[in-house]
Amino acid sequence: MIISVPKTLRRLLFIVIFVALSCLFYNIMDLLHSWMGPVPDPDIPEGSAVRAFSGIQPGGGAMNPAERLRLYYWYGE
Repeated sequence: MIISVPKTLRRLLFIVIFVALSCLFYNIMDLLHSWMGPVPDPDIPEGSAVRAFSGIQPGGGAMNPAERLRLYYWYGE
């Protein structure tokens, strides 16, 4: 059986580039996920305490366009 060294090196280079680009794509998606994800919840109340919900006002004029886009992607509406 004859094994071609240049052909083997090209295949190995392709595999290395494919793995590197896959890792890069995964890290970019992870970064976007952490940016679009909701704000982490505070600690769960203990005892008979109740956590009150504070929603976003419908007229939300205080939000800049980047925050509005993030909220849009988070809710998916």
